[in-house]
Amino acid sequence: IEENKALLPLYIAHGITTVRDCSGDLPEQVLQWRGEIANGTLFGPRLLSSGAKIEGIKPVWKGTIEVGSEADADKAIARLQHDKVDFVKITDSTLKPELFLYSASAARKAGFKASGHIPMALTVEQAVDAGLASIEHLDYAFKAGSKDEAKIAADFGAGRIDRAEANRRLDASFDHDTAMHAYRDFARRGVFVTPTLNGGRILDFLDQDDHANDPYLAYIGPGLRATYQWRVDRAAKASPAQIEARHAQYHQVASVLPLLQEAGVTIIAGTDAGFLNSYNFPGIALHQELQLFVKEGLSAPQALSAATRSGPAWFGQMDRYGGVATGKAADLVLLTANPLQDIAATEKIDSVILRGTVYDRAALDKMLADTKAKVAAWNAEAAKQE
Repeated sequence: IEENKALLPLYIAHGITTVRDCSGDLPEQVLQWRGEIANGTLFGPRLLSSGAKIEGIKPVWKGTIEVGSEADADKAIARLQHDKVDFVKITDSTLKPELFLYSASAARKAGFKASGHIPMALTVEQAVDAGLASIEHLDYAFKAGSKDEAKIAADFGAGRIDRAEANRRLDASFDHDTAMHAYRDFARRGVFVTPTLNGGRILDFLDQDDHANDPYLAYIGPGLRATYQWRVDRAAKASPAQIEARHAQYHQVASVLPLLQEAGVTIIAGTDAGFLNSYNFPGIALHQELQLFVKEGLSAPQALSAATRSGPAWFGQMDRYGGVATGKAADLVLLTANPLQDIAATEKIDSVILRGTVYDRAALDKMLADTKAKVAAWNAEAAKQE
C-alpha cells in the first residue's frame, strides 16, 4: 500500500494532473486517497476512480466485487453508489457473460458510465448494447473487426474452442470493412477506446529488452517489482515460434489504431501502469504511450488530444478541463520544446501547474528524488530480511 501511495507524486513530476483509475488491487485505499487529495491532506494528481471492479466468483484479479447472480450485481452497484465512484469497471476473469451484460446495463441505469474488458463469449457489439462506454485495451477493438466474431464468440461460449483457438480465428478473420463498420458505430454511440499499447509492447518484446537496466526501477518498491515476475516468467516459457507470433500479434493489433481515428472514435491515452504489469511505469509510461500512438499512425496533435481532452470528454468535464481558457481549471504542463513537432517533447517538462499552484523544475526533481529515496530505504530493508 505504501509503495503504491509513493507513486502519486511521480504522476505530477511527469506532468500528469489527473488519473483515471480503472481499478487495481487496492480500490478502497485509492478511494481514500481520492478524498484526501481533493481536500488537500495528500499530495497527488486528481483521482477519478471506479473503485472495486465487478468480477465473477474467485477471479484471478484481486480487489474485486465477486458477482455470481443478478442479485449480486445489484448489490455491487449499490456498493459503488455508496462509494461515490466516478464510473464502473467490469472485467471478465470469471464473470459469466450474461452477468457481464446485466452488470453493464445495471451500471448504466444507475447513471454510471461503464468501462471494461469484454468476455470472449460475447461480441463487442453486445457489450456496447448493454452499456459499455469505454473499451479498455486495443485487442478488444481488434476483436470487433473480425467478420466471424459472432461465430467465434458462440463457439467459445459453448466450449467448442479454447481461448488460443478463438484468438487464432480472430486474427485470421480480421477484415478492414468489418472493422470500419464497427468503429463508425463506436463513434456514433460515443464509445471511447483506451489502447494501452505500451504494456503490450513491453511484454511482447521481452525477448529483445528484459528491462533489467531500466532507470525507472529506482522508483518502484520491492513489493511492486515482485509482482512483475508473474508475467515475466510466463513470457520466458514461450518458444521461438510463440515469440515470433507475439511480435506479429502486437503489430496486427496496433495497426487498427489509425482505423479508429479515421472512423471518428475518441481515443483515450492510458497506460494500465501498476502492479503485475511489468515495467509499465507510472508517469513515464504515458509519454511512451503517446510516442507509440504517433509511431502507429496518429498525428502528434491527435496523440496530444488523447492525453488532454479525451478523458475530460468521457467524464463530461470539458467545461473545466481539456483546454486553456478563462474559468477552466489551472492544471497545465509547460514544456521547453514543441510536441506538435516531436511528440517526445512531452517529456521536456519545465513546470507543472496543479490546482493553481506552480511546481518548477526544481520542485519536480525533488518529487523524483524523494520517491527514489523511499524506494532505496525499502530495498535496503528487504535486503536485510533475505
